Order: sequence, then structure tokens, then C-alpha cells
Amino acid sequence: MIPIVDTGPLVAMLDRSDRHHAWAVGVFSELRGGLVTCEAVIAETLFLCARNRVDARAIHLLLENQSLRVLPCLAEAPVKVLQLLRRYATVPMSLADAGLVYLHDTLAPSVVITCDSDFRIYRRNRGRFIDALVPDGI
Repeated sequence: MIPIVDTGPLVAMLDRSDRHHAWAVGVFSELRGGLVTCEAVIAETLFLCARNRVDARAIHLLLENQSLRVLPCLAEAPVKVLQLLRRYATVPMSLADAGLVYLHDTLAPSVVITCDSDFRIYRRNRGRFIDALVPDGI
């Protein structure tokens, strides 16, 4: 399974005060191989770290050593990503979530690592559920 990571677990891994910190640390410690994400997740993660005064150097290192690969979604498949944003406008779906759903549909087999309950609502092509790894209670 290709692990596709969302903003929540990345921030939780770095922020000891985050309610999902222990879960995120446990999940990331068990993963073998690299993580995949989209550009919007990196933007959200760095923004939230800066806003919450959380040191984001670990994200920089993951990017530099390519343990966290950023795949282009909007640049590669604007029509598909924009279709997802329109389909889930009432949720509402963020650009990061649309990118992750697109990646999940494109990279198989894959699992989205998230703290976002909206991934129970989103569907891949042909109405299939998104395989997601979430903390208990989400």
C-alpha cells in the first residue's frame, strides 16, 4: 500500500500538544517506504506549523531526503481535481482533500492517512470508498 498523507497527521506528528500526536507518531513509526502527498497538503502543513509556532524542520528534512514525495495534482489533472471540488462543494472539500482523493484514485493500492472524517464521505471513481487510516473516534 502506498501511504498518502494528509495535513492533520503531519501537524500532529510535530505538535506534542495535538490530540492525535501519539497516534501520528505511532503510525509514522510503523510505515516502511516513503510517503506521498500533494502540494496543497504541504502548504497547509507549513501554514499551520507557523501559526501554531511548531517547528516544521522535520517536514523540510522529509522533503529534502525524499521520504515525503510531493506529486503534482492540480498541474497534472486540473479537470479531475476541479470536478472533485465541484462534486463535494457542500462538504466543503479543500484543494488538499481533492488532491489526496485524486492521488488515491491514481496510485493503487494506496491508503490515505488522515484525521479528517470527510474521507468517509468522499468517493473514488465509480463510487468506491477511500481507503483511510484514521485515529479512533474519527
